[in-house]
Amino acid sequence: MKIAIIGSGYVGLVSGACFADFGHDVTCVDKDPRKIAALNEGRIPIYEPGLDALVASNVRWGRLTFTTEIGPAVRDADAVFIAVGTPSRRGDGFADMTYVFGAARDIARNLAGYTVVVTKSTVPVGTGDEVERIIREANPEAEVDVVSNPEFLREGAAIEDFKRPDRIVIGLDDPRADAVMREIYRPLYLNQAPILVTGRRTAELTKYAGNAFLATKITFINEIADLCEQVGADVQEVARGIGLDNRIGAKFLHAGPGYGGSCFPKDTLALVKTAQDAGSPVRLVETVVAVNDQRKRAMARKVITACGGSVRGKRIAVLGLTFKPNTDDMRDAPSLSIITGLQDAGATVTAYDPEGIEQARPLLADVDYAADAYACAEGAHAVVIVTEWNAFRALDLERMGALMAARVMVDLRNVYGPEEATRYGFRYLGVGRRRAAATAPAAPARESVDA
Repeated sequence: MKIAIIGSGYVGLVSGACFADFGHDVTCVDKDPRKIAALNEGRIPIYEPGLDALVASNVRWGRLTFTTEIGPAVRDADAVFIAVGTPSRRGDGFADMTYVFGAARDIARNLAGYTVVVTKSTVPVGTGDEVERIIREANPEAEVDVVSNPEFLREGAAIEDFKRPDRIVIGLDDPRADAVMREIYRPLYLNQAPILVTGRRTAELTKYAGNAFLATKITFINEIADLCEQVGADVQEVARGIGLDNRIGAKFLHAGPGYGGSCFPKDTLALVKTAQDAGSPVRLVETVVAVNDQRKRAMARKVITACGGSVRGKRIAVLGLTFKPNTDDMRDAPSLSIITGLQDAGATVTAYDPEGIEQARPLLADVDYAADAYACAEGAHAVVIVTEWNAFRALDLERMGALMAARVMVDLRNVYGPEEATRYGFRYLGVGRRRAAATAPAAPARESVDA
C-alpha cells in the first residue's frame, strides 16, 4: 500500500516508520522545513528508544521518505493519515482542531482517485464528520472515505505498542474503507492483534475514554497514597493487594507526583469539555483533572516538609525532568510545577535528566543543570527523585550522601525502600510509604557553599 502521513511529530513519525517496516511505501509530510531537513539527514527530532534505527533502515530500503510537499504524497496514496497535533485550546481547554482541519483542506485539494483519509490524531467526537464535510466542500468530486483510527502508543514503548498492539480500533461507515484498512494492518495478523471495527464516533470516543480511565486509576492510587501516609499503611502493598484482582489489574497503580505528558492532561480536559458541550458532564473525570493539577504543586510542599518546613536559601537536587522515563517529552511534566514551587519558596534548584535537559531549558528559569546524578546532588540539602529513569534505580547512596549538605531524600516514585535509604543515613520520604525507624545515625552535614 502507498501511505501518506500528514504530520511528522511523535505519532506521525512512529506510525510512518512502523508502516514502512511492514513493507508499505510511506511518505511523511510536514510543513516545518527544518524538521524535514533533519529527518532527511538522519536526525530524529524526538527521543524514542529504537526509532532512529527503525527510520534509518526503512529510509535505506526506500520505503520511507520525508517531504514538505503534500500534493504528490496525497495524489499517490491509497490512504492518507492525519497525525497532526491537537493541543488544548487556550481559554477553554477544548482540543484545538486548527491543524486537523487545515490538513483536511490541504488533502482535499490534492486527492486523485479513491482514497481513505484516516484521522490518527486524538480528536473529539464528531471530528470525522467535520473532516468529511470539509473535504467534500473543498472537492465535491473527491472519491473518499473518512475513517477514525486512534493511536494507543506509550511514549518510551511506542514501537512495541505499534507492532504488538492490544487492539486496533477502526471507525468507519463503508466496507470499501474496511478492506483498505485491513490490508494496511494485515502484517499484524500474525500477532493476532484484535481489530475492532465500529462507527466513526464510537472510535473517537474510545480513545478519550481509555485515556480518561487510566488517568483515573493513577489519580485514585495517588489519593490512596495520601491516606496511607496518614494511617500508617503502605500504598505499594495496597496496590498489589487490589491489583491482583483481575477485575482491577496491576497496571497504572503506581503512586507518584501525578500524570503528565502529551496525552492524559489534554485528553482528559478535552473529554470534560466535550461532555459539557453535549449536556452530559463527566463529573468523575472533572475531579480527576482538578486533583491531578493540585497534586503536582503539593509535591513541592512535600519536599519543603522533608526539609524541616523551609527551603529558603537551600539547594535542592531534582533527578528527572521528563514526565516519564525513556522519553524527552516535557509536556505537563510534574517537574515543572515542583521546581517552580520550590523556587517560589526560596530554593535554588539543580536538575539532571538523561534526555530532557535541552527540552527543559526554555520551560524553566534559573535552574542549574548537572552532568549526572552525583554532580546534581553535590552541595544539596535534599535530593528529589521525580522521574524513575533506570539510571536512578541503583545509585551509590553512600557516595551521594557524602556529596550532599544534608542527607534528605524525597522519593516521589518510590524507587528506594525506606529501610535502604535510612541505612545510609538519609531522612527518607516516599509517597504513601511507612517511614522506617532510623537504623543508623544520620551522617554529618557536609559544609556547603550554599549554606
